[in-house]
Amino acid sequence: MLPGTYPEGDHWIGRHGRQEHGPMPVHRDWQTRLGTNPDDVTAWWAERPYSLLIATGSTVDALEVDAELGRAGASVLRALGFPVPIVATPRGRWYFLTAGGGKLAADLADVPGIRLHGKGSWVAMPPTAYPGGQVHWRVKPEVCAWRLPTPDFVQDALRTGREHLDNNADVAELLAAGR
Repeated sequence: MLPGTYPEGDHWIGRHGRQEHGPMPVHRDWQTRLGTNPDDVTAWWAERPYSLLIATGSTVDALEVDAELGRAGASVLRALGFPVPIVATPRGRWYFLTAGGGKLAADLADVPGIRLHGKGSWVAMPPTAYPGGQVHWRVKPEVCAWRLPTPDFVQDALRTGREHLDNNADVAELLAAGR
């Protein structure tokens, strides 16, 4: 876990009280701090109410989508009986957590608003404060026994979710049709 900027009013505060964009790591050398001693990590949060960030790209990645596609993708996963951990922000961004090291398929990379957080990136985790609310779990990790799905599995669900949105089709019908 990494300490990130935190909201104060309508802006984000970083290390030593500097105004920053957020949420983002407060330490510029955050990648060298991965694997830091737990006592040192605890001390970071004793200084300020930093946000809680998770580094992506090795153990975990995150597929970021808007809330509409997030709901559609989650509906597909629920219909398949395979929920995956999903985090949401008060600003309408959903993060589907997956096993790390994946690549975003070309057909999804061309869709505005879809982003893969992999190596060199991070995402805010609950209970990070945000202007207008908190980052929260849409699907908690314990629901899927703390197992992360492959990126391809989630991307397939997002494709089916997009088809549902584009064609106003029923998710169950799309799945039954072999989609």
